[in-house]
Amino acid sequence: MARAHEQALAARALGEVPVGAVIVRRGVLVAEAHNLTLTVPDPTAHAEVIALRRAALRLGDWRLIETTLYVTLEPCAMCAGAMVLGRVPRVVYGAADPKAGMAGSLGNLLQDPRLNHRCRVTPGVGAERSAELLKGFFRERRA
Repeated sequence: MARAHEQALAARALGEVPVGAVIVRRGVLVAEAHNLTLTVPDPTAHAEVIALRRAALRLGDWRLIETTLYVTLEPCAMCAGAMVLGRVPRVVYGAADPKAGMAGSLGNLLQDPRLNHRCRVTPGVGAERSAELLKGFFRERRA
């Protein structure tokens, strides 16, 4: 999760919402990314989606089997959907997102039994640090 926090700090330095994501396969870092929605500009340029795209390119397969995606904030509907479509087996996230989180807070797209793939979810890893990065960012923006 430390690498994901580093990516979140990189996003914050650009003025982006500080969310970072990394994808690991068999203990090896495959891809890492941070939010770029303002920089690109692209509403789909969330850390998770960018990391998924990079991982698929590096691995040469859209099926991201045997991977774990670590992200500092609970995935939204778009990102959770991309994880399901990419067959990511495990998702680990830091801070919960009660307004948009689709890994247990607002809904649970990652484990919906109606879908053809479900992800194992581990919530709350590094939650305090993740939440503080986000709170600090928005506090500064309001000041």
